[in-house]
Amino acid sequence: MGTPSQLQFSHIGLYVTDLGRMARFYKGALRFTQTDAGDLGAVQLVFLSRDPNEHHQLVLATGRPADMAFNVVNQISFRVPDLAALRGFHDRLLAGGASDMHPVTHGNAVSLYCRDPEGNRLELFMDTPWYCDQPLREAIDLARPDAEILAQAEAIARRYPRFMPRAQWQAEVARRMQEDQRG
Repeated sequence: MGTPSQLQFSHIGLYVTDLGRMARFYKGALRFTQTDAGDLGAVQLVFLSRDPNEHHQLVLATGRPADMAFNVVNQISFRVPDLAALRGFHDRLLAGGASDMHPVTHGNAVSLYCRDPEGNRLELFMDTPWYCDQPLREAIDLARPDAEILAQAEAIARRYPRFMPRAQWQAEVARRMQEDQRG
């Protein structure tokens, strides 16, 4: 049986209808670097990363039907360090063509949800120092001062019976993961 470190998430690939537009969006709005591009048979690919240790974290591939009625990707999530970064990306996302903006708190995180130019849902989030039961999603106003936003997130989180410091929750989950790895 493998240990948790033997299996790590690396990257995701998305089929797109307009490869150039989508590459420009992810490079401009989210500051991904294009690491490679090329054709694999009839499919054109663009490889993007924000981590020099990862050749790509996101690969865009042609082939998405223009009339696709349902997108099977629920969301793609990106962690940011603080509310200032979240606000900065909010502005870049809007300028880059993102739509359907929703700033929210989950108690354990403050998030910004939006849609990329082809309708894929993105989440940019920063962790808070708390854990609380999930799912939880309540609107917040990113224009408010950091202290007010964090106080609101904490007050919401404290309403839930399993509220605790993030470190306590992480220790509990680490123990459960060890048990799961033993099978």
